[in-house]
Amino acid sequence: MASRDLPAPLGPHERLQGWGGLSAPGREIRGEDLRAVTEGAVLSRGLGRSYGDAALPPPGVSQVAGTVLGNRFLDFDPTTGLVRAEAGLSLDTLTRVLLPKGWFSPVAPGTRFVTLGGMAASDIHGKNHHVEGTVGRHIRAMTLRVASGDIVRCSADEHPDLFFATLGGMGLTGHILDVELQLQAVSSPWIWRESLQIPNFEALLEGLENSAHWPQTVAWIDTLATGANFGRGVLMRGRWAEPHEAPGGVPSPGWGPSVPFNIPGFVLNDLTMKAFNLAYYHKQLTPFIEGAVSPYSWFWPLDAVHNWSRAYGKRGFTQHQAIIPREAGRDKVREFCEILARRGGTGFLCVIKDCGPEGEGLLSFPKPGMSVALDLPCGPGLQPLIDELNRFILDVGGRIYLTKDGFTRRDHFQAMEAERLPRFTEVRDTWDPERAFRSALSVRLLGDDA
Repeated sequence: MASRDLPAPLGPHERLQGWGGLSAPGREIRGEDLRAVTEGAVLSRGLGRSYGDAALPPPGVSQVAGTVLGNRFLDFDPTTGLVRAEAGLSLDTLTRVLLPKGWFSPVAPGTRFVTLGGMAASDIHGKNHHVEGTVGRHIRAMTLRVASGDIVRCSADEHPDLFFATLGGMGLTGHILDVELQLQAVSSPWIWRESLQIPNFEALLEGLENSAHWPQTVAWIDTLATGANFGRGVLMRGRWAEPHEAPGGVPSPGWGPSVPFNIPGFVLNDLTMKAFNLAYYHKQLTPFIEGAVSPYSWFWPLDAVHNWSRAYGKRGFTQHQAIIPREAGRDKVREFCEILARRGGTGFLCVIKDCGPEGEGLLSFPKPGMSVALDLPCGPGLQPLIDELNRFILDVGGRIYLTKDGFTRRDHFQAMEAERLPRFTEVRDTWDPERAFRSALSVRLLGDDA
């Protein structure tokens, strides 16, 4: 960076950390002027909610550009819902400002504490992927600082190779400075939700597929239940409530509890997780409920518990999220979840979503099929479990979600992406032949120099 030719050495405790607990030596350089902050930086980092190492610097690099102070709205058309904002603007701020005006992000991930730049770099998806696709479908343009130092605007019509490589490209094509996003008009600021208890795995998958006419669907399943109860779960489907269905006023996120410290590791075990899953399954007193709910509880239930990742203790956790293609069949979805049950992978969460057409980005995650997300505590048995899950995904022609990954082996990833990775590499070779942009993830999975 121009004003810091010789960065100060790191202090003994200066580390950057991912949401799941993976960390690396380093610090963020922050400022309101993203063009200045990103000059010479190897990586941009937003709110740090990637579960793995996507937002961690590669070995030997001590500084990354922190974008969260570059968070201004640059333009907004209240008649069309087209917004342009700096990459550090959070989805939380976007929602607080524009939901009362009748506009919402067309796609929302599982946390509102993400930046627009991070949403684009991950090409995020949500409960409505089978209808609205990934966020890349709704991004009209981006401005990037590329490896040459030039500031480049890209879109589907202007430098399309750079545009589509950046969507889902995990920050490896350049620093995203601003994003132009087409918002969705909503009929009210509330969600109309139906929630159904489902007694077993087959019925749950059938219910999820039969709910495809709902714009938003998701299912939580209990992989620790055994016998006829295996895979029982809760199927949730939603849509924006009509004005006559909605409560008055505009919902707010409210105040939730916080996990004040790392929970001791022994607390998380098969017994406590079985108890948690049983309680979660029976938390609704009747098999079917419906009504208007806040979008904060619908889209981002985990955000209600601040620092919830501390529940996994100092060891941390990861999430293995994979897509099982539709042509593989329902039986393969069950087989995948049975691997977890057989190997005793204890975790709070197993979520299944129905995915539609492939994302627009060169390395976008979803394609037609079922997405299965498993939260897994770190520990001695994690790597063998990840390896087995990935071998299964390879066999069925699936892929993993890079935003959540921290443990996939390079050969597994490159085999999964054998068809798409050469084109992504070709675009990087064009725009960044010297690999000025790198991360711990790109060193691990793409073989970039440390």
